[in-house]
Amino acid sequence: MRILAIDTATEACSVALWNNGTINAHFELCPREHTQRILPMVQEILAASGVSLNEIDALAFGRGPGSFTGVRIGIGIAQGLALGANLPMIGVSTLATMAQGAWRKTGATRVLAAIDARMGEVYWAEYQRDAQGVWQGEETEAVLKPERVGERLKQLSGEWATVGSGWSAWP
Repeated sequence: MRILAIDTATEACSVALWNNGTINAHFELCPREHTQRILPMVQEILAASGVSLNEIDALAFGRGPGSFTGVRIGIGIAQGLALGANLPMIGVSTLATMAQGAWRKTGATRVLAAIDARMGEVYWAEYQRDAQGVWQGEETEAVLKPERVGERLKQLSGEWATVGSGWSAWP
């Protein structure tokens, strides 16, 4: 199974290829340069893996939340690639992807993901990884005022890892 994944919903631009159990990924912080970087990054990942777009089984894309323009860029690129190669598309939550990244780096099974939504708000989700390795909590995705995040934090118990730009967006 080969799945190509792209995400442009945040300041970062990322591309990854799941190639029969092996992951090849590239990540760049490139605000406002997503349209210039995403297709070359796709070409680089495919070339480095020795795989052509026609050999991909599915295309995953970051469906947000995140930058309105960034999400549209990612979906548009994904749709163009998928239609051109007749691939099924899979939309993936950007917040869930961040939780998965925190788990890969730290082993955290309880993750609070937050992205700066601008205009005094935060995209927020609470994720817990179950015994089968599936993240639970997508229903908690919301746009919250910082005060509401503070209230929610007081209600949580135990240890939680935090990830995302939303934590530095407000005092």
